[in-house]
Amino acid sequence: MTSGVLATPGLADYLDKLVARYESPAFINADPISVPLAFDDPRDQEIIGLYAALLAWGRRETILKKMAELCARMEYRPHRFVRGFDPARSRALEGFGHRTFRPDDAVSLTAALSVLLDRFGSIEGAFQAGMDDEDQDVGPAIQHFSTAVMQARPDTPPRLQKHLARPAAGSACKRLCMYLRWMVRTGPVDLGIWTGLRASQLVLPLDVHSGRQARALGLLSRPSNDWKAAMELTATCRALDPDDPCRYDFAFFGPGAFADPLDPRFVVE
Repeated sequence: MTSGVLATPGLADYLDKLVARYESPAFINADPISVPLAFDDPRDQEIIGLYAALLAWGRRETILKKMAELCARMEYRPHRFVRGFDPARSRALEGFGHRTFRPDDAVSLTAALSVLLDRFGSIEGAFQAGMDDEDQDVGPAIQHFSTAVMQARPDTPPRLQKHLARPAAGSACKRLCMYLRWMVRTGPVDLGIWTGLRASQLVLPLDVHSGRQARALGLLSRPSNDWKAAMELTATCRALDPDDPCRYDFAFFGPGAFADPLDPRFVVE
């Protein structure tokens, strides 16, 4: 299926044009990636970027408003705040929440991340610890990170797991895949501050919007937006660009986010 679809005349060029349109600085201001980009220290960027990715659902304006509140609560020093966080003494996160992410989730996540920073030295280290040299994608890194957060402290409540997707559970892991794209890729939008993972190992962040666009172009056959579908779409994009398949995330997410119609010439019946 993949090779036949990619042989459609003009499709590869069309995807490249979509990437060029949306992978630009103009994309940043209305997107959650603007939050980590507002910081200069890579240690702050990876910390606040994780919160921005995990809370990135719902209206974008609301997400950015909640992240501005969280940055203020952290006194605009997210790495220092998380590294020194003591849930028994700090009240800084009291009352903070976003949709199903409750104040106790914020406290539990922050307390667990504090432990991981001590254990691995960075959030990057916590992801990289799950990877072997032969791994072709970041699935094991995501699985390890989510498990490590849940096991970091004995008092971590089970409900926190709903905010930490895992490939083993079948989730597309959209938010964590997006976070890894931010941290690993370089370009006019992504930060590219991590070196332990390769862009070629990234998995496309798949959700209902990007999945709809990919299916409209005949690039995704699996009907569910799950981990297998994310891997299918990534394999298709890897055939186009083995070194950086995730750049095509802009081709799928951009039209959906900005309500631009796809060119009907490339819709495969």
